[in-house]
Amino acid sequence: MIVGLIVACEAGFWVLLAAGLAVRYLLRWRRTSVALLLGEPLLEVVLFVATAVDLKNGAAPGWEHGLAALYIGFTVAYGHRTIRLLDGHAAHRLAGAPRPPKPPRYGMPRARHEGRLWLRTVLAAAVAAALLQAAVWYVGDPDAVGPLRSWQWTALRITVIHGLIALTYLLWPKKAPAAAATRSEEGRTLSGR
Repeated sequence: MIVGLIVACEAGFWVLLAAGLAVRYLLRWRRTSVALLLGEPLLEVVLFVATAVDLKNGAAPGWEHGLAALYIGFTVAYGHRTIRLLDGHAAHRLAGAPRPPKPPRYGMPRARHEGRLWLRTVLAAAVAAALLQAAVWYVGDPDAVGPLRSWQWTALRITVIHGLIALTYLLWPKKAPAAAATRSEEGRTLSGR
């Protein structure tokens, strides 16, 4: 049941997002769009409540409960950013707004960008770990909570791996191609810097 609900919440996320953006930019109904987009967090609340009810009704804690916590954590950390990013693209395509800026590709700006993404991953893992810990306390049986503890370690591993990847951008920043660097240098010379 929980796995099906996770899939339904993920599908619902994209359906609500597409509907909200279509209503905003094609029909110009801003309030309706906001209402649809505010429905996004309700999906996570439904998943959280369903997981708690499943455990309350005596279901043995399993991998699906851990996956639900990880999904909720990811949505808390990355959901708003995803909506904002796609809103910028929809505004560009459907409403004539300027093209949203791309993330930096080179040097320290790229390292800062990757560091900010890693901080979102830290938030996602912290939310997931907190939900899993609450589930561990709720179940109360030390012998039955192994799968929940396992997902806490998974969240920690994801955070460490993403942190190491982000660190590589800081330690070995990618250099801009020579042509782009020359154009950048010419622009500074012309501007008098």
